Amino acid sequence: MAIAQLSARRSKDPSTQVGACVVNANKRIIGIGYNGFPTGCSDDELPWSREGNFLDTKYPFVCHAEMNAITNASNKPDLDGATMYVSLFPCNECAKLIVQVGIKEVVFLSDKYHDEDIFVAARKIFDMADVAYRQMTPGHKTINLRLE
Repeated sequence: MAIAQLSARRSKDPSTQVGACVVNANKRIIGIGYNGFPTGCSDDELPWSREGNFLDTKYPFVCHAEMNAITNASNKPDLDGATMYVSLFPCNECAKLIVQVGIKEVVFLSDKYHDEDIFVAARKIFDMADVAYRQMTPGHKTINLRLE
């Protein structure tokens, strides 16, 4: 989960930084991602707003951390049976993608949008597709990392 949180720090989203890390059945990291705009799309030219007209918000443009972790995966066959660690419970669109690539477990830190329809739908998708999901309660609140 710490790798997912570290990856989230790369996001330029001023309101919600989300990171994801996928590990294969052997617990080896195979994909990492964070929420941001598609490759080749400028972070400075597209909006980061959460409110307003749809095209003036980030929602039609942003790629979620889960999508990026899956598409960045080094060995696509390893996604089958993998576990995804993600800082925020996935939305319905990410849940569909998670199911389609064969990920079998999702471990998340925050579920702050639990009652919103897209997250209720995500849980329904996971339940029907037999994808386990659980909220992680970290043993430590911080990790100190020296880079010198």
